[in-house]
Amino acid sequence: GAYTRVWIPDPDEVWRSAEIIKDYKEGDKSLQLKLEDETLYEYPIDLPGSELPFLRNPDILVGQNDLTALSYLHEPAVLHNLKVRFLESNHIYTYCGIVLVAINPYEQLPIYEQDVIYAYSGQNMGDMDPHIFAVAEEAYKQMARDEKNQSIIVSGESGAGKTVSAKYAMRFFATVGGSASETNIEAKVLASSPIVEAIGNAKTTRNDNSSRFGKYIQIGFDKRYHIIGANMRTYLLEKSRVVFQAEDERNYHIFYQLCASSSLPEFKDLGLTCAEDFFYTSQGGDTSIDGVDDADDFEKTRHAFTLLGVKESHQTTIFRIIAAILHLGNLKIQGERDGEVCSVSSEDEHLSSFCSLLGVEHSQMQHWLCHCKLVTTAETYVKSMSLHQVVNARNALAKHIYAQLFNWIVQHINKALHTTVKQHSFIGVLDIYGFETFEVNSFEQFCINYANEKLQQQFNSHVFKLEQEEYMKEGIPWTLIDFYDNQPCIDLIEAKLGILDLLDEECKVPKGTDQNWAQKLYDRHAASLHFQKPRMSNTSFIVLHFADKVEYQSEGFLEKNRDTVYEEQINILKASKVKRMVADLFQEETDAVPASAVQKRTPRINVRSAKPAFKAANKEHRKTVGHQFRNSLQLLMETLNATTPHYVRCIKPNDEKLPFKFDPKRTVQQLRACGVLETIRISAAGFPSRWSYPDFFNRYRVLMNKRDLSKNDKKQICQTLLENLIKDPDKFQFGRTKIFFRAGQVAYLEKLRADKFRAATIMIQKTVRGWLQRARYQRLRRATLALQRYARGHLARRLFQHLRRTRAAIILQKQYRMLRMRRAFLRVRSATLTIQAFARGMFVRRIYHQMLLEHKATILQKYARGWLARARFRRAQAAAVVLQCHWRRLRARRQLQALRIEARSAQHLKKLNIGMENKVVQLQRKVDEQNKENKLLNEQLSMLTSAHSSEVEKLKKELQQYQQTQQGDGKQLLSLQEETERLRMELERAHGEREVLEDSHGKERDLLRKVYLSVCEFARNTVEENMQMKKELEEERSRYQNLVKEYASLEQRYDNLRNEMTIFKQTPGHRRNPSNQSSLESDSNNPSICTSEIGDTEDVIQQVEEIGMEKAAMDMTLFLKLQKRVRELELERKKLQAQLEKKEQETQADNEAEIPEIGGIVKGSCGKRQELESENKKLKNELNELRKAIADHATQNNSSNDVQDGYNLLLNQLKSANEELEVRKEEVLILRSQIMKAAQQKESGKNMVKERVMDFLFSFFPSVAGNSLADWGYLNEDGELGLAYQGLKQVARLLEAQLQDQRREHEEEMEALRNQMDLMQEELEKQQQAFLQTLQLSPEIQVEFGLQQEITRLTNENLVRGCAEKTEREQKVDLKELLEKLEKNEKKLKKQLKIYMKKVQDFEVERRPHERSMQVAVQRKEKDFQGMLEYYKEDEPLLIRNLITDLKPQAVSATVPCLPAYILYMCIRHADYINDDQKVHSLLTSTINGVKKVLKKHQDDFEMTSFWLANTCRLLHCLKQYSGEEGFMTQNTAKQNEHCLKNFDLTEYRQVLGHLSIQIYQQLINIAEGILQPMIVSAVLENESIQGLSSVKPVGYRKYCSKEGDSSYSLDEMIRQLNTFHSIMCDQGLDPEIIQQVFKQLFYMINAITLNNLLLRKDVCSWSTGMQLRFNISQLEEWLRGKNLQQSGAAQTLEPLIQAAQLLQLKKKTSEDAEAICSLCTSLSTQQIVKILNLYTPVNEFEERVTVAFIRNIQVNLKERNDPPQLLLDFKHMFPVLFPFNPSAITMDSIHLPASLNLDFLNKV
Repeated sequence: GAYTRVWIPDPDEVWRSAEIIKDYKEGDKSLQLKLEDETLYEYPIDLPGSELPFLRNPDILVGQNDLTALSYLHEPAVLHNLKVRFLESNHIYTYCGIVLVAINPYEQLPIYEQDVIYAYSGQNMGDMDPHIFAVAEEAYKQMARDEKNQSIIVSGESGAGKTVSAKYAMRFFATVGGSASETNIEAKVLASSPIVEAIGNAKTTRNDNSSRFGKYIQIGFDKRYHIIGANMRTYLLEKSRVVFQAEDERNYHIFYQLCASSSLPEFKDLGLTCAEDFFYTSQGGDTSIDGVDDADDFEKTRHAFTLLGVKESHQTTIFRIIAAILHLGNLKIQGERDGEVCSVSSEDEHLSSFCSLLGVEHSQMQHWLCHCKLVTTAETYVKSMSLHQVVNARNALAKHIYAQLFNWIVQHINKALHTTVKQHSFIGVLDIYGFETFEVNSFEQFCINYANEKLQQQFNSHVFKLEQEEYMKEGIPWTLIDFYDNQPCIDLIEAKLGILDLLDEECKVPKGTDQNWAQKLYDRHAASLHFQKPRMSNTSFIVLHFADKVEYQSEGFLEKNRDTVYEEQINILKASKVKRMVADLFQEETDAVPASAVQKRTPRINVRSAKPAFKAANKEHRKTVGHQFRNSLQLLMETLNATTPHYVRCIKPNDEKLPFKFDPKRTVQQLRACGVLETIRISAAGFPSRWSYPDFFNRYRVLMNKRDLSKNDKKQICQTLLENLIKDPDKFQFGRTKIFFRAGQVAYLEKLRADKFRAATIMIQKTVRGWLQRARYQRLRRATLALQRYARGHLARRLFQHLRRTRAAIILQKQYRMLRMRRAFLRVRSATLTIQAFARGMFVRRIYHQMLLEHKATILQKYARGWLARARFRRAQAAAVVLQCHWRRLRARRQLQALRIEARSAQHLKKLNIGMENKVVQLQRKVDEQNKENKLLNEQLSMLTSAHSSEVEKLKKELQQYQQTQQGDGKQLLSLQEETERLRMELERAHGEREVLEDSHGKERDLLRKVYLSVCEFARNTVEENMQMKKELEEERSRYQNLVKEYASLEQRYDNLRNEMTIFKQTPGHRRNPSNQSSLESDSNNPSICTSEIGDTEDVIQQVEEIGMEKAAMDMTLFLKLQKRVRELELERKKLQAQLEKKEQETQADNEAEIPEIGGIVKGSCGKRQELESENKKLKNELNELRKAIADHATQNNSSNDVQDGYNLLLNQLKSANEELEVRKEEVLILRSQIMKAAQQKESGKNMVKERVMDFLFSFFPSVAGNSLADWGYLNEDGELGLAYQGLKQVARLLEAQLQDQRREHEEEMEALRNQMDLMQEELEKQQQAFLQTLQLSPEIQVEFGLQQEITRLTNENLVRGCAEKTEREQKVDLKELLEKLEKNEKKLKKQLKIYMKKVQDFEVERRPHERSMQVAVQRKEKDFQGMLEYYKEDEPLLIRNLITDLKPQAVSATVPCLPAYILYMCIRHADYINDDQKVHSLLTSTINGVKKVLKKHQDDFEMTSFWLANTCRLLHCLKQYSGEEGFMTQNTAKQNEHCLKNFDLTEYRQVLGHLSIQIYQQLINIAEGILQPMIVSAVLENESIQGLSSVKPVGYRKYCSKEGDSSYSLDEMIRQLNTFHSIMCDQGLDPEIIQQVFKQLFYMINAITLNNLLLRKDVCSWSTGMQLRFNISQLEEWLRGKNLQQSGAAQTLEPLIQAAQLLQLKKKTSEDAEAICSLCTSLSTQQIVKILNLYTPVNEFEERVTVAFIRNIQVNLKERNDPPQLLLDFKHMFPVLFPFNPSAITMDSIHLPASLNLDFLNKV
């Protein structure tokens, strides 16, 4: 269960939280507690002085903006609430009733910007988070509402932030109440701060910038509550700091600033060095402050002096006096005779510097520093002073000089801030020291605490008074509240024979001492309750102040109270040679009353200084410091009592100056001292908690029953509820509008409410849990039944499957058994058949084998028998053959012997010879044939031999010739070898050249690649640049429209001044025209100024004379300004022309200089440039390939003949290439001469474009015209080229094809880029036109606009002519002929026009008397109506009055929208038709002035403003649609084209109408914002659209005080107002695009104001508010969709607000939640997200707060974002408006004039 939580005292944390774990019963001696660290603790309550511990507030109340909203109001609750806000939410401001508690964060916070000031301006104090700006706004508002002076009292101890808080309050007044005049008084008020801080602030151990004096600054306001002046009073400057500083402290800043700047030349004569060298600035040790630059601060101080009007001479004297004080502190005083006699050396350089700086006598000052004069009744003595007396006298003199200087500076600040205007009211800001107590407390602490006693008494009485007024206003019975009254303590100090009286009395005693004074105090006040004597001291006394008891040391009281300065030293200073200031500081001391002396010198300054301003010569007649302080304090209290005070209490959270560190001990000490707890106590003594009846009803309706809720009287319901809940009637009271509760009752009600919620929660939980269990049971039952059903089905199916399988098994068994038996039978049968088959086969095979064996045996026998027979035959045959052989041999031998015998006979030989002769003849024939062949072969051989010999001879001769040649040409061989060596060297040089060329080629290739990449990059970035240009265009348009807005305000201001002048004007005959009318008349009456030659003044003077003397007085000055401006422009034009000529000469002289890129490329020269560029690339490639081929060939072939032949062949081919290059060079030169000639023929205004074109062309040409020819010539002379040219040509052809492809791609890219650049140029021209429109604000700027327009036109013509130069030359003759024909036709038509005009005028004269009688005829001729309306010049005022000035929008509501615009255009068209420029000018001027007059008269009328915005835009569209320009005529019909203007170009009037449209649009937005702004916060943020969603929390004093008289609006009311705006604009025919822009602007304002309010209010940063806010935004989005405004961008402007609502609704615990928040909230800055999380407040105790760790996690995730530093949105930001051209489909001849307009004098033409 939940235990009761209490606070118990703790020595370290002051108060500690605990829980009561055992119920307390009356009579118990102790409480059983459990601390936060889970330890048990027994708290005794039976000891003397022990009481029950304080109860702790519910968590829902912790972190409240106002401490009075806490149910339990006591010290621990206040301390805990401040600690939670300071450490967890980083909120340094908290309300405590009427007091703003400000805790110093020791860190710069972004909560003081200008937008925060605007956010708090005009807001109720209770609606916004606590802030110093809220207090300042409350004071400013009460001053204006109650017409009563106000005071803001800022107090706190040193280092708490008093000065900074006062500074921010003054900055708020300077911003909100800025002076209406040009004196810039608010800047002077803020500039006084650096001076005052320099001379009155110093570093102490507690604060680096501690104010060592009190000040009260009165800021004066006039009747319109603008700042007109200021005045400063100062109190009790700590003079002792000038001569003494404690450890780690410094003297006043000005000393260190001056020392840090001593090296400046103007301060050389001051004789200063660093601060460590001077005694008065080095006693505290360290002379510097971390993070502070004294030299920089000194510059700020000097600048502030200058801004406040302090002369340089006075500034110099001030710095001389300060330097003199430093030198005075460094005097070396020499003691003699044990220090009884002293002297100062005349050689002392510091004494010399002191005397020279102050202009006093050296010897006198040396003497009187060590001597004093004693005056008795009889005579005067001069006495030497002791060393101690001399040091004291020197220090007293230094303090006195500084105090006088301080007062003088304050007086001059007041002079600078003084005004002669009567002051209507003022707001005072009191920055005064808080209660102080130190280890040693002296006279200064006594005075400070005395002042705080007085202020605390005033504070108590004021709080008591406010409480009494509240009770009486609500009709609550007033019972006397006992509160601490410190009047006895004040009487102890200031009453008769009080401490100050006894001190003054002791000062008058000749030998009075501090001890005697202390003894008198003991004797006189021993019985006082607020006075005590310390036990261990006889020189100290204790005063019991309201905050604490303080022990004061009496030592030094008398001296400080007397503030003695020796008269002789003052007299020396009076006689100073520096008369202008040093002597004047001490001259007025002769008067006894210092204030009167001040008033004699400056009678118009009311300075009541609380300082001992001037020391009288007579000590007896001089008032003591205490007496003066008491008087100034009394004067201050009178001032404060006459004003409405506002209190700011500054708290110092720690002594270490660490950011966001909270020391409870120090904080409680200051809370007790500054009266915050006393406020709590006074409030808690009565009825501290207060609820309005509606808020109480909404909060505690859960405690009511249905019967009570059915009643309509909420007040009665609340009374019934409280009487039932709280039985003790003294615990609450019913007021008229509020219910008052005693302390703790709201916590009791919160407990009841929480119990009711808890019971309801338990009931809901019980019901939900029961429902969940029932649902779970039903779900289980359904699941069980389903399981059973499925299980039973499964079992049945399984049984069925079993039966089915059983039957199937039987069938299978039957079939299987049958199959098995059949298979067995078949197997047996098969086996039997197989056995039978095998058996039968075996028997058959056996029979077969037997038969086969028998058959084979028979065959064997057959063959065997045959072999045996053959063998026998062969043996017989062989034997027969042998026999035959032997026989035959025998016979042959016998025949051979017979033949031998026969051969030896002659007959036989003859037979043989017959055969031989035949053979010989045959052989002879063969021999003959062989001889013939041999002879033929011999002949052939001889021929071959002769040929061979001749060939040999020839070869021998050639050999001899060759040998002779080699022997005779040895020298030629050497020369050839030398030539070869030279060629080798040339080859090496060519190699080097080739490498150089390759490098250059590589560089050029890289350069071209870079150019190509840059072009590609340019193409890629074109879209981004286009978007950037659009953004810049938007910014330019915004700036331009701001200028228009400023112009409108200046015009309004001029009109106001003119009206005032007409009131005070006494000469009736003299009158001035309005500035707008005169400017418009001068615009159109002098059209030649913009179109003719500048300087033609005679026509202007003549026109001025024609206008009349009344306008001449005004227009002559205009004319003189114009003439002066024309001269300046002429000189500037000549100067530009000279610069252009010089630039052209430089460009011609240096073709290789870097040429910047230009925006456009001349098309006529672009083709030539590309052709030459491609040729250049081709030739370079050929050159490189040639050199490469030569090098390769040279290494492979060393034959000199080949080199020579290749060289000759290449020379011939290079000659042709050189000739081609010469032709190209001539073309380049011709092109350059043509461009130069064209540039010389153009005017000076065209030179710039031509020069940039020439520069662009020549940036490409020099490499072709110069470098390429030089390279070819060099190669021709080189003699090293080979035979590689033919191969190179083939390569070149291949490369040429690639180059053609690249050229084509390049041209396509260039064409695309040109198109993009043309589009960008058009955008740029539009931007220039938009910017030039601002130049229409005055006649001087009209001239400049005309010149710039002419220059732009000439530039465009120059570009066009440069692009089509050849075409222009070809067409020039035709154009001249055409121009002559047109001039002849023009002359002819003018003559005819004059004749017709004369006839028309005659006809008009005849027709005019019969106009009335011819009306019927006119009506019959309407079918020939040409869409023109004619009127007479004298009827123009009537036309303007009936159509503009007196016209009501309702009069034309049933007609065509924008009817007045159409009527005006038809009148303009007729004036154009008759060629009457004066009539056109007069009508347009009167129309514009009439519209301005109507808008000024109805400057708060939305309907009238919207009506004239629609008509002005329609008239502007008509002037564009019928201007004759092709761009505006694309949607016209043929009939509409007939209605175009014929004679006049009204472009300038279109610009004037554009300006007027912007002014009307801005006025429309301001009116709509003024109507919507009071509704926004209430309707969007506070209105409860979803009933019962939000829950009211307890509010504090600020909230329920500021709620009175507030008017609330619902979201439906705001949507109805938006519907009204939309219907009005739609009904009046305003362009849809403008309507969209209007609602985009209004929805941005809704978003900005709502989000800013959300960021500054803790009470609306909750989950329920996020839900409510999201619903309201969805309603607005639905409204946008219903009005078809989705495309307007209005919904996108609500994105930050949508994300803020989602942030309030999101879960905020884990790191995943942090990542989700970071990814979702992209439109919110890091500061805004962290601020919302810090402000997030649970509405009910069931919610959890956002932890500090989660916020740190968010900051870590978002640290990479580059968000703007501003916390709030600028709700005054206005989007630039666009008026897109919107042509009308209505033709002029179809418009009907209603009779209600009274335009009978208009005649249809």
